[in-house]
Amino acid sequence: MTLEKTPPASADPSPPSASSLAWARRRGSVARFWKEYRTHRAGLLGLAGLAFIALIALFAPLLVGGDVQSVTNAPGTALEKPSGEFPLGTDQFGRSLLGLLIWGARISLTVGLLAAALSVAIGTLVGVIAGHYGGWFATVVMRITDWFLVMPTLVLAIVLATVMSRSIWTVILAIGVTSWPTTARLVRAQTIAVESRPYIERARALGGGHGHIMTRHVLPNVMPLVLAQTTLGISSAILTEATLAFLGLGDPLIISWGGMLQDAREAGAVSSGHWWYLAPPGIAIAFVALAFTLCGRAIEAVLNPKLGVAR
Repeated sequence: MTLEKTPPASADPSPPSASSLAWARRRGSVARFWKEYRTHRAGLLGLAGLAFIALIALFAPLLVGGDVQSVTNAPGTALEKPSGEFPLGTDQFGRSLLGLLIWGARISLTVGLLAAALSVAIGTLVGVIAGHYGGWFATVVMRITDWFLVMPTLVLAIVLATVMSRSIWTVILAIGVTSWPTTARLVRAQTIAVESRPYIERARALGGGHGHIMTRHVLPNVMPLVLAQTTLGISSAILTEATLAFLGLGDPLIISWGGMLQDAREAGAVSSGHWWYLAPPGIAIAFVALAFTLCGRAIEAVLNPKLGVAR
């Protein structure tokens, strides 16, 4: 009598790796964040507006063509009123203001995003280092931060934009290096709060160095604050860029919303009553700044429910 051999039981699947568990937690966090964010109507409205402007800026070459900035090949006459051919009228060179407005969205959004990213990066670095090390080093760093904080940001940006070459990168640098103190103070306060938690003491007891604690424990806990501050900072950066361009400190060879306002002022649109030259770029700047502010407020409310921001 022969006994039938039973097939060996299949081995249990290997346990998930640490990286897969980390990615699963991140996906869960993003899903919870989006679920909570959707409850904020103002945040959704701002996000929809930003998506609309971003799509227009991304597809600007297809919508208006690359020759919209050309002065020699302008399709219309100077300062035409809005019509079927030119829905927003023309500028003093006969160029379509609608085309310039669409093309200018690329520059204004680029400057706002990059300048805000530079500002928040500097502020986060200064805040985390000052909050982690403390002592006389933090005192010196924060006194320097206070000096930048009490100085008018616009005045410092004007000085930098004046002494450096006139280009879009100069504007980004001028805004970024003058608007970081607020972020630095907020991040430093959050860093001090995180450093007082028990697991930081355990990490030190297990041999964790300064770099490990700052990058693995402190930075992930301050990133929600950094994200909210970045969103709010973009609107300020766009307004500052428009101000610098309006004062004639931007690159004259590129089209931005602030540059359009400067061109309108030089063309005498204010005194001549050419409202169609002034209103569109001003409304566009206000719309984008409001949209970023709404998104930033909603992100703050999601990440810190104690704020009690209205939905």
